[in-house]
Formats: sequence, C-alpha cells, structure tokens
Amino acid sequence: MKSQGKVYLVGAGPGDPELLTVRASKLLGRAEVVLHDDLVPAEILALAGPQAKIVNVGKRCGAKRITQQEINDQLIAAARGGRTVVRLKSGDPGIFGRLAEEVDALKAARVAHEIVPGITAGMGAAAALGVSLTDRRKAARVVIISGHKAHSGEPDEKIDWKMLARKDATLIVYMPGHEFKALQQELLQAGLPSETPAVIISRATTREQQQEFTTIGNLGTVRRLAAPSLLLIGWALEGASEKSHSESFAAAAEYAELMLASE
Repeated sequence: MKSQGKVYLVGAGPGDPELLTVRASKLLGRAEVVLHDDLVPAEILALAGPQAKIVNVGKRCGAKRITQQEINDQLIAAARGGRTVVRLKSGDPGIFGRLAEEVDALKAARVAHEIVPGITAGMGAAAALGVSLTDRRKAARVVIISGHKAHSGEPDEKIDWKMLARKDATLIVYMPGHEFKALQQELLQAGLPSETPAVIISRATTREQQQEFTTIGNLGTVRRLAAPSLLLIGWALEGASEKSHSESFAAAAEYAELMLASE
C-alpha cells in the first residue's frame, strides 16, 4: 500500500518570481500536484516540474468556480493517494488566504501538512515603493485589513476606524476595491488629517506595477488601477512619491544609455 503524501501550504510571494523563497521553489520542483490561486503568475507556475498536475482553484473577485470544501477535498484526496501536494497561494498563505480553514480540514483528515511562508503583498508593495512600513519617527504599528470587511453592509461587520486609524500607524488595506469616497469620509471622521499620505499600488513588484500617490483628502478622486491592488495609508509613506519619481527617472536614463551603447 502506498504511503500517504503530504500537503505543503506555500506562499508564492507578491508576484515577482525572484521574491519566491528557496524553500517554495524547491517544493514546486518536486510537487506532483499544484493547486494554485488565480493571482499566482505563470512565471512561478513554470517552476513546477514536468511531473506536476497543475490545477487552478482560484476564487478571484467573488467568481466561485470551486468551493472551499471542494478545494479541501482535493487536497486530502491527493495526499491520501500518496502524492506530494503544493497548495500555492499568492503572497503569504496566512494573510487573507483561508489558510486556517485548510489547516483545520487537513488536521481533521489526519493529513500531514506544513506551512511555508511567503512575502506578503503588503510587504512587497512597501519594498517596491522604497519605504518602510514602520519608522520610529512616524509609525509604531502596522494594521492589515481586508477591504471586503470594510465594504460590508452589515453594521456589526463594519471596521471601527477610530480604533485602528491612528496617526502612528501604517494601514494596509487588501482588496480595497475602486470606490474610496466612503472610506475617505470614515478615515477623516476617525481623526486622521486630510494631508495623511496614501498610495494605491497595482500588481506590486511585477512589470505591470502602477501606483497612484495621494492623500486622504484626495482619496475619493484617484484614478482606477487594475486589480489586484492594495491601499497603503500613513506617515511612513511620506516622501515616497518623490522617491518613486526620481527612481523612475534614473531607470529611464539607464535604459537610454543601454540603447545608445547598443547602436
């Protein structure tokens, strides 16, 4: 009888394949089954070996082609069939990745499993912007929030921004949507100054990255960026816009030099 396999719940990082951990890369190379989210890029999936069966089990933007129970069942069945399984999640599996639900299911089924962390999108976005999320002069805490809850219509599900939106905190809003007027008003009512820096960043760390620098006072008028996106708010972002512009200029100058050298 074939021995039972194992499930690895792996973080794929924020998008750039070079930010994948060594452990994650090795596991992909020897996986027999890879169940991945929609946001995992093709360049990372390409690291899986030729023996791997690759299955998209994403539920992006509320389009539920597959239920969480069905994902759990696939993980358990593959492991019980003696296979090495990688459950590949964008960013870090423990940040809005339904990790707890899958771990509970694996424990209940007595399936061996291991969590392999990844660089979460918020950390990747901050690095791509050239900023620190904490700064002893400006930000003593980081608050990670799901925009899905922020947009909930149920009174008991709404975020208490007065508890979270402190002047010494950096806020990272995952899945923020595209309409920020209501959030802008809630943040102002929570006591944050209108000049508090904010940035919306789309597809952070990838070649398609875009960002829009703004303030809470102008948050309701920013242009729409492609999903997936994040919203970062706080004084730790102060100066990020100028830094980004100068780095973009330097990158353009370097590219021009390369083109001239090749002629």
